Amino acid sequence: MSVYADVIRYRELFGSLFRRDIRAKYRGSVLGLGWSLVHPLVLMLVYLLVFSVLWRVAEVGSDDYWLFLLCGLPAWVFFATASQAASRSLLENANLIRKVRFPRQLVPLSIVGTNLVSFAVMLLVVVVLSLWQIPEARDTVWLAFPLGALFACIVAGFSLSIAALNALYRDVEHLLQALLLPWFFLTPILYSLEQLPGVDDYPAAEFFLHWVNFLTPPIEAMRSVIFYGQPPGTADTVYTMVAAVVALAVGAYVFSRSDDRIATEV
Repeated sequence: MSVYADVIRYRELFGSLFRRDIRAKYRGSVLGLGWSLVHPLVLMLVYLLVFSVLWRVAEVGSDDYWLFLLCGLPAWVFFATASQAASRSLLENANLIRKVRFPRQLVPLSIVGTNLVSFAVMLLVVVVLSLWQIPEARDTVWLAFPLGALFACIVAGFSLSIAALNALYRDVEHLLQALLLPWFFLTPILYSLEQLPGVDDYPAAEFFLHWVNFLTPPIEAMRSVIFYGQPPGTADTVYTMVAAVVALAVGAYVFSRSDDRIATEV
């Protein structure tokens, strides 16, 4: 795991890259970090209008569907934005990578760190809304933060793999962009798995949505503690912990195997 140990070893360089990405993201912006909230809030309003008012989706908790929806959006926005930005990060920093010898994994990891700030802010807002709207969740809502940390590990490992592969094979970035839209609808953000009308008739589909899609268990676990006021399911929690370890290990393996070729391919 020296791929991640280099973040500590070269923490000053990592900090410089992180601050550079933060400044570049919000330079000239009046709202600054507040823009990290605008995107998911607009999405929430659009989805709420379409699926709860116009389409009449079966509501969860009556008037609290907006909070149900918001519980899943921060995690998805973090995953989508971090993985997309990380996939391009090595190519966008090609001049730096060719001129200076340094741990190249710091580049995509700094991108993940930048988006992690937005995710933390969004998650904090959702926690505050839960404390205000759902009193019975006050004993469990704090578990959202360690679950969010595990989810960040999943995103970091995935983004590191995507960044390395895209440096070698340019189609990876376009494949990811093509997959994100269907992936969104295959992740239980707009709906609950238990409410899908065909879930009893197609158990294989339910298994795929819940256990093959590695985003589902952490999102379900966070929604459980934030929205339902219940401890996360044991299976979802264990899956999330294992997925975090596997994602980090796979990310380190893929990047270490690709590292020697990255400087020549970018």
